[in-house]
Amino acid sequence: MELLYKYARIVPFCPFVASGLVGLGLFLFPKATKSLRRACAIPSISSLSVAMFISFNLFWQQIVGHPTYQYSWSWILNNDISSEAGFLVDPLTSIMLILVTTVGIPVMIYSDSYMCHDQGYVRFPVYLSLSTASMLGLVLSPNLIQIYVFRELVGMCSYLLIGFWFTRPSAANACQKAFVTNRIGDSGLLLGISGIYWITGSFEIHELSERFHELIGNGSISPFFANTCALLLLLGPVAKSAQIPLHVWLPDAMEGPTPISALIHAATMVAAGIFLVARMFDFFEAPPFTMNVIPRVGGATALLGATLALAQKDLKKGLAHSTMSQLGYTMLALGIGSYRAASFHLITHAYSKALLFPGSGSVIHSMETIVGYSPDKSQNMILMGGLRKYMPITGTTFLSGTLSLCGIPPFACFWSKDEIIVDSWLRSPFLGWIASFTAGLTAFYMFRIYFITLEGSFRASNTSSYSSDSFTSNTIWGDNQEELIHQKIGLISPSVRDEAISEGSLKKTHISDEGTPVDCSPTYYSRKEEFLYPKESDILMLLPLILLAIPTLFIGFVGVPSPQTETGLDYSSDWLAPLTNPSNGNSEGWLEFLTNSIPSVTISLVGILISFILYGPLAISSREPKKDIDPVAKKGSLGSFSSLIQDWSYNRGYIDNYYDMIFVKGIRLLSNYIYLFDRWIIDGIVNGIGISSLFGGEGAKYGEGGRVSSYSFGSMIGIIPLLTVIIPIHKNDILYTRIL
Repeated sequence: MELLYKYARIVPFCPFVASGLVGLGLFLFPKATKSLRRACAIPSISSLSVAMFISFNLFWQQIVGHPTYQYSWSWILNNDISSEAGFLVDPLTSIMLILVTTVGIPVMIYSDSYMCHDQGYVRFPVYLSLSTASMLGLVLSPNLIQIYVFRELVGMCSYLLIGFWFTRPSAANACQKAFVTNRIGDSGLLLGISGIYWITGSFEIHELSERFHELIGNGSISPFFANTCALLLLLGPVAKSAQIPLHVWLPDAMEGPTPISALIHAATMVAAGIFLVARMFDFFEAPPFTMNVIPRVGGATALLGATLALAQKDLKKGLAHSTMSQLGYTMLALGIGSYRAASFHLITHAYSKALLFPGSGSVIHSMETIVGYSPDKSQNMILMGGLRKYMPITGTTFLSGTLSLCGIPPFACFWSKDEIIVDSWLRSPFLGWIASFTAGLTAFYMFRIYFITLEGSFRASNTSSYSSDSFTSNTIWGDNQEELIHQKIGLISPSVRDEAISEGSLKKTHISDEGTPVDCSPTYYSRKEEFLYPKESDILMLLPLILLAIPTLFIGFVGVPSPQTETGLDYSSDWLAPLTNPSNGNSEGWLEFLTNSIPSVTISLVGILISFILYGPLAISSREPKKDIDPVAKKGSLGSFSSLIQDWSYNRGYIDNYYDMIFVKGIRLLSNYIYLFDRWIIDGIVNGIGISSLFGGEGAKYGEGGRVSSYSFGSMIGIIPLLTVIIPIHKNDILYTRIL
């Protein structure tokens, strides 16, 4: 069995090797590697499949009761500092390994179809594999040094993936924003690690947690310094998991391809912060002040994210704010000591969001054939509607993820979210109100997204507000490449589309390799409806949706409370008791749990009902002639309140504006003042001394006549004032000596 645990190091090594091989081939033999294209995805998927197989074996060993295993070897040996490298396998590690691998493989399969037309397709699996390997290494890390190293790798991969379409200015700005914001958090994390090592003398998580508890218990360290180190350490997870006030990077991260959004928001970057808090849960329990800060940060983030998602028009940004809100739930649960519920919600939310983002990508992919490749149109929910009729599988799976995120039984998030709400009420009524109100808002905005996008009638086919430039304005494909791309992936070219729309009919022509219109086969878009309406995605995009819908529906049952076990920190036994002991008679536990969940489910149903009244098919159809999808009244206090909510949501709570005004413009203004001070004061002093020396020397040279008598006269003029000063001082010294 020890041999199996030693193989745990292979888990991050497999995707890392795949990324290195394809990346090296792309660097050394770019033309040959690019010509292979889709074959480059095979090593990434195969290597991650091997990692998943090993992860399931490790997970099974934890289920059957094998103890925690840690393997370490010397890394840094010095008289002043020593550190070890290795890996740690415990219930939390095994669960996270399963999560990362089982989400990563469907995302890679999905990406193979979603990105097949992209010129940078070969780079994409390289970045995906490296990001997955970094997260797997982070999960297995037993000490803070390894965690910090792999966190930086995760951040670097996120920078590369968010800015994958770097020719778009918005994508370039988004990846820089994410990088800078996370560097703030990582700077605090590094300072916190340094302070903790100075206090405890160890980087090993379990060892330093025990010493930290002992030192605080016997009063050996100052509470202020202990809380300062803990808060600095917390700054890293706050940035990585998009918690207030370092949350501003997450909505802009949607500039990357949709598969990236699924991976970042489900299993890698944002999960890294929550994982660190869960891993160091014993450490954060020691300083009471820090433990009180965590739930308030999480609660504020959950509420803010929910309010920002209320009126979003961009499909992906609405889901991004939802991620921010749900991570706030998880941080809230950790702060109130509900370790099991927090870890459980991290898993259930990850699978739900891993289903929703590819579903949104399937919708966007189909919309691009209608409105073009501009994200302002292909991701605009106002132009969608009725897509479930044309994309039944996508619509059904998206509904499953929506129901799960709303906390509707029996879907995954119901079991974890309800437990968080109950524990919040037990800890503090204030936190309980925040958790309950946020649950209602979540149900409202998630079904708003669903109704506007997938129900009602399709709206893009009824609009005439598109110009030909709107279909070809995107530059991510390179110069003069869009016609060729449309031909390769089987889409009507923009020029043919514009002609069909302007004439009201569809000409059965297509662009040949030479760029001339030719007749298409009779089955190629034979009816106008086949052109003006979206179509279901191909099997490579639908298969991951179906696979991810399975855990979204069933994984919640693993966390059903059992009356035979008490809720504690034993993550795997508490989770798997209903499965490993099916004959223990859990009907009483189920009944009690479902009874206690009635209030939270009622709140979610009320949110869904309000969303249906405002955004349901009947409500939207009555407003479509006025082109007013959002029900904002023109008069009255209700209309003013609705307008206020929309402005708040569109402008992200004005927080970005404040940051821009205070930090960006403030730093620029300060830099200008420093520049002026340096130029006129510092440089002025130096230049003044130089100019004085210059003029002094120039003036002195005119007094050099070559006559000794003139020099003697000048010397006497200088000596006489000197003597008038020295002689009185000398007399006073003699008088003082005589007095003594």
